[in-house]
Amino acid sequence: MTPDELSAALDAMAAAAGDDSDKQPGLIEILDADWCSTMYALDHSSKTLADGTRHRNIKILISSAFQTRLLTRAEAGERGEPYRELTTQA
Repeated sequence: MTPDELSAALDAMAAAAGDDSDKQPGLIEILDADWCSTMYALDHSSKTLADGTRHRNIKILISSAFQTRLLTRAEAGERGEPYRELTTQA
């Protein structure tokens, strides 16, 4: 997955979810090798430890144990909290 593909997936998930907050984007999991090769280029920020690293207000977790994928809030559970509204792409 490229940064552009991730951004498109975020927009598609948000549009498909409509008003159902459980189906809104909740967490981005990234394989550590993907982060180092391409995903590091994502526009990301970290304001506090509780907020963690975020892209477009969605929490990012990076690990060698993950596959690069986007999870809904329902799938992410507590791992994506605190949830924020998806922001537009810069």
